[in-house]
Amino acid sequence: MNASNTSTDTAVFSAPVVPGSHGVLPQGNSAKPVAALPGKIMIVDDEIANVLVVKKYLERAGYRDFETTTDSTSAFRILETSMPDVLLLDINMPNVDGIQVLERVRQDPRFKHLPVLILTANTDERIKLVCLELGATDFLLKPVDPMDLTPRVRNSLQSKSFQDRLQHHAAELELKVEQRTRELEASRREVIYCLARAAEMRDNDTGNHVIRVGRFAGIIAAGMGLPDWFVRDIEMAAQLHDVGKIAIPDAILLKPGKLEPEEFDVIQNHVKFGHQIIQPHTSTDARRMRTHVELGADMLSNGSALMRLAASIAQTHHEKFDGSGYPLGLAGSDIPLEGRITAVADVFDALSAERPYKKAMPREKCFSILEEGRGSHFDPDVLDAFFDCTKEIVRVQLDYMDHCEPTPAPAAPSESNE
Repeated sequence: MNASNTSTDTAVFSAPVVPGSHGVLPQGNSAKPVAALPGKIMIVDDEIANVLVVKKYLERAGYRDFETTTDSTSAFRILETSMPDVLLLDINMPNVDGIQVLERVRQDPRFKHLPVLILTANTDERIKLVCLELGATDFLLKPVDPMDLTPRVRNSLQSKSFQDRLQHHAAELELKVEQRTRELEASRREVIYCLARAAEMRDNDTGNHVIRVGRFAGIIAAGMGLPDWFVRDIEMAAQLHDVGKIAIPDAILLKPGKLEPEEFDVIQNHVKFGHQIIQPHTSTDARRMRTHVELGADMLSNGSALMRLAASIAQTHHEKFDGSGYPLGLAGSDIPLEGRITAVADVFDALSAERPYKKAMPREKCFSILEEGRGSHFDPDVLDAFFDCTKEIVRVQLDYMDHCEPTPAPAAPSESNE
């Protein structure tokens, strides 16, 4: 920045423009004050004369909000605190040059869309190329022509304003999506719980059993170090483990006495029915419903991950680790992990919860029965995780305890007074 540049700038300064005039500001007393225009402008130049000239041009165009500095070492700090809408930056400055400032600006995500106009007397094309590659928005050669400066600043401010509105709109959309996702998640939980409770109410006075089994399954899964998403999903999906009871005839499901072998066979079918109820569509159904896109068929055949997990639990939670369970007689790791986890959760709750037709077993007795089933009924690893989390298990029991009225004994026949 030399004296010749400053004198040239001063000479040009006599003819500034205003927005919309496309010409010279009227001189003398006839000039009317220009309305303030929006936008904060930051000017960085080590020559105070250049700063004052550029600022005066832009003030005459109607801009009023400025941040200026002749110290390039403090430029970035001022930029962070003032958050301008456009940066006018000199290149040749001592200590920290404009290229260094520009590079640091573009490395900061906050200034990704900040327009940076380079003001320089340097006509070296290599310098210009470096600045453009670093993300400079535009170039203005010194001495600055106000008829060139003002519209370029105005265009840069308009671009920044558009980007700000776009980002604000994107943030609003993101919030709406998050809100809608939360609403859908809440609705999904409600639907799952209502469906599970409907099945449970077929043969029980309370729906807390399904909540407890879901919570127990989630606690066991967390104790085994499984991913958070799996813990969340199994806690919901396990609540549907007995949804197949809906398809069992009342005469069998509600029979007060001991079931006949053929009736027990029907009861065992609840796992098959549960799998059919939850699984949205079979692959055959999907092929029938395929109309014009393969993707649609895949979506129909696969369903959601949560419902696939629930269908697997409904079908496999009565399998036993030694292969003696039903309906498929799976053994060991052939039983899906979700089924092995829910088996422990379901049996423990069946033993420890009060029912209208039975009292709850003492907790230690329940634990003893589970231990007896280690390696035969239950996966030892799952059982270890269950026993490691007994404090949390007991807390769920207390939070969702059932209070059942005992089933009244049949009334004795009344004696005749005759």
